[in-house]
Amino acid sequence: MLIFDAHLDLAMNALEWNRDLRLPVSEIRELEKGMTDKPDREKNTVSLDAMRKGNVGLCVATQIARFSDRNNPLPGWNSQQQAWAQTQGQLAWYRAMEKEGEIVQISDLPSLNAHLELWQKTGGHKAIGYILSLEGADSIVDMDYLEQAHASGLRAIGPAHYGPGVYAHGTDSVGGIGGKGKELLKKIEELNLILDATHLCDDSFWETMQCYNGPVWASHSNCRELVEHNRQFSDDQIKELIQRKAVIGIPLDAWMMVPNWVRGKSDPKSMGVTLEQMIDNIDHICQLAGNADHVGIGTDLDGAFGKEQSPADLDTIADLQQVPGLLSQRGYQAEDIENIMNRNFIRFLQRVWR
Repeated sequence: MLIFDAHLDLAMNALEWNRDLRLPVSEIRELEKGMTDKPDREKNTVSLDAMRKGNVGLCVATQIARFSDRNNPLPGWNSQQQAWAQTQGQLAWYRAMEKEGEIVQISDLPSLNAHLELWQKTGGHKAIGYILSLEGADSIVDMDYLEQAHASGLRAIGPAHYGPGVYAHGTDSVGGIGGKGKELLKKIEELNLILDATHLCDDSFWETMQCYNGPVWASHSNCRELVEHNRQFSDDQIKELIQRKAVIGIPLDAWMMVPNWVRGKSDPKSMGVTLEQMIDNIDHICQLAGNADHVGIGTDLDGAFGKEQSPADLDTIADLQQVPGLLSQRGYQAEDIENIMNRNFIRFLQRVWR
């Protein structure tokens, strides 16, 4: 089954982790043997080769670069301009992969429909389709920069990542969006960009919902009802997104899948983390919606973590092909399973880009 993964940090892995994503996962692991600079060395799960093997033919691929001022303890660039330059380096990697025929940018309805037709006709095609997204808007120095990003193919944007940001407060912080955030939202709406509500703290989330009327999705967010943390969505937030015709992608970062995970100490096997918890989150959203039309896949695999913090029954992203069977075991019918695996996000894009 075709899989649409709504959140993958491909360029970050290529540039900051120095991974040649054209290689098989096993070769990347071999190249990283003995490396200790990052906790997920030798434990990567994503490559373009593995995506093709798993029929992950469409994804939302990110640019990401945080600006951290002197009062922000989180790591980041010392100026918005540096953060912008980092995102442009990431964009250059996507362009290089396009020239190699590894990926193709999807930025409008004709390119989306053409890619789907080609992928289905060939039973899997070499060039994986990607929709460009910006995770955290700190690198947008002013609205002229956002217009430039849109012209380069940016189609989705999350105002914040972790901590306080330029335009909104993100995970593990408290605060609203303020005047700069409202200016950003107005421009997002004007450009018909998709607002990614992932990572918005509660105050910023609700303030955003009060003043933003454009398309919104959540590329990679789980349910607070299942694991209590501000990174997750409450049922009220999920209902708000459903009411706005959003789709919520379910991530596979283990600390968001089971309670009491201790980062750097817990491991997936002893904590019982498997793809079943992904199904739990999918099912919870479906029960709130009364249908299977508002949830999809947004793995965040290799988003600064690897197998040490992924489901124990997943070796590479290709193992997402287990998910349709797990959904079937829970009583989901074929049409609903296809909606969850790809059609919900595809229909969302077709509606927004029409």
